[in-house]
Amino acid sequence: MKIIFTAIDIVYNWARSNSLWPLTFATSCCGIEMISASAASYDIARFGAEVFRASPRQADLIITAGTITHKMAPALVQLYEQMPEPKYVIAMGACCITGGMYENDSYSVVRGVDRLIPVDVYLPGCPPRPEALLDAIIKLQKKMKTESLLERKQYLEAHKPRVILSEDRDCEILLPNPDFEVIHWGVQTIGYDKDYKKAEVNCV
Repeated sequence: MKIIFTAIDIVYNWARSNSLWPLTFATSCCGIEMISASAASYDIARFGAEVFRASPRQADLIITAGTITHKMAPALVQLYEQMPEPKYVIAMGACCITGGMYENDSYSVVRGVDRLIPVDVYLPGCPPRPEALLDAIIKLQKKMKTESLLERKQYLEAHKPRVILSEDRDCEILLPNPDFEVIHWGVQTIGYDKDYKKAEVNCV
């Protein structure tokens, strides 16, 4: 059985890794570098990733290009949850990875997008150049080629969002994911019991 799946994995992963469809998503100056990577000078189409989709339901890669604020976090998590499996994340820029220059003084910036959603490739820089983004895509392609259909269940467990959305769609407060023990800074915990089973947050 493993021999059969290995042969399938080679073709399957080759096709997926060379036809990435990124989601159109950018929040600050890193987005300009991402746009430049699609221009003729760098030609991201060489790697099969030029089809930027407007809908998360048609995308399998989200490049979080730029600063993520707490107000933007629920929208990002919702976009990630709407993407079909398997899906991947490239964290682009220092502000996205750690909070960057806003890490110590800003009350509104999330100190790392990996506190919200799992990240596959980290791309540091302020902002990173288009060549660096192409290198990150190549690294992601190499990672995708090592995956196996037999390990899909473990992949799905590892790619769950670190936080979840409230059942009330008008509520902009992110809830801790009960599947993870660690509650990161920036996640609303007031109004929850110790088991994180009940939410008693009043959304304004």
